[in-house]
Amino acid sequence: MAGPLGFLGDEVAELRRRHLYRALRAHSSAQGPEVEIDGRRLVSLSSNDYLGLTHHPRLRAAAVAAVEEFGVGTGAVRTIAGTLTMHEALEAELAEFKQVPAVLTFQSGFTANTGVIPVLAGEGDLIVSDSLNHASIIDGTRLSKAARAVYPHADVGGLRAVLDEAVAGGRYRLVLVVTDGVFSMDGDIAPLPAIVEAAEAAGAAVMVDDAHGSGVLGRDGRGTVDHFGLHGRVHVQVGTLSKAIGSLGGYVAGPTALRELLTQRARPFLFSTSHPPAVVAACREALRVLVDEPDLQERLWANTRRFKAEMARLGFDIGRSETPITPVMTGDPETAMRMADLLLDDGVFAQPVVFPTVALDQARIRTIVTAAHTPEHLERAVTAFGRAGKAVGLAG
Repeated sequence: MAGPLGFLGDEVAELRRRHLYRALRAHSSAQGPEVEIDGRRLVSLSSNDYLGLTHHPRLRAAAVAAVEEFGVGTGAVRTIAGTLTMHEALEAELAEFKQVPAVLTFQSGFTANTGVIPVLAGEGDLIVSDSLNHASIIDGTRLSKAARAVYPHADVGGLRAVLDEAVAGGRYRLVLVVTDGVFSMDGDIAPLPAIVEAAEAAGAAVMVDDAHGSGVLGRDGRGTVDHFGLHGRVHVQVGTLSKAIGSLGGYVAGPTALRELLTQRARPFLFSTSHPPAVVAACREALRVLVDEPDLQERLWANTRRFKAEMARLGFDIGRSETPITPVMTGDPETAMRMADLLLDDGVFAQPVVFPTVALDQARIRTIVTAAHTPEHLERAVTAFGRAGKAVGLAG
């Protein structure tokens, strides 16, 4: 491209040269344990649809009924004419589910973080963040006028050192410790009890992004806070409605005053049209399914244990994962890209993850098994991984 934007083509070419360019893969089927890409049926290991709710008949029926009654959109932001009674009902049901006083929904988990962090922490405050926190936490922190500090990943000793220095200085109105509940690229769980104890000792608040914990951990999938029995000790939870819940959106769960303040000051909430009725109805039904069908969570974990055991048996480095997120470490991006192509040729859709999502030398194939996968799906996937791993020198 000529002219002032000519550099864009050069940057794309450089990404391709460094094996960091990822082409979009268009699906021509519904989301599920199998997907259709370029006319081929493939076992999918790249979806966040942990419980298979994207195609659950109860969610489909709820969404269709909502469209028939309320139409396909709301026509406005929440603060003008875009709040329906169903929006407030979903928030009340989420608050009960998460066992907190109040919830406010956002258009996505990303906008929830970029909305709540600048409202919570501003000039005169300090945000203390895990080094591997999600990009939305990083961006939310950048949008805040608060000071910031980063502690080494899951290193509670490092966190305590930062908090001790902050307390000794005595110059902050609020110290906010922010961590993912489950880390989205490695699949490990934050040492939340120790983080909470360290924060309490320093008089700090704790915020947990539970995007990959909700629906996966805790009773009926109530998340990481429930998993560790820390209700009342974690001040703010951020969640998503786009992963285990099977639909779309995000939410902030916490004190009633926080919800009220967010409705007045959170910019993504103030300047984005509200969720369409079909989305809201599907999310509400998903919460009921989580309680009514505990076998979905049980099947998710049974599949997870089986897949991890098989991948370890083949000799793959699957990192420190404790959840259905299982990274297959390749190290360099070229190997990750090549391995993904070999898997695709062998009938498995498992996407590579490379810089800037992870460090340059931490490329991987990131996999997620779901409750919807059958033993046959897992066998096909493991067999394909075995062949691809041998071809690239990662498996015996």
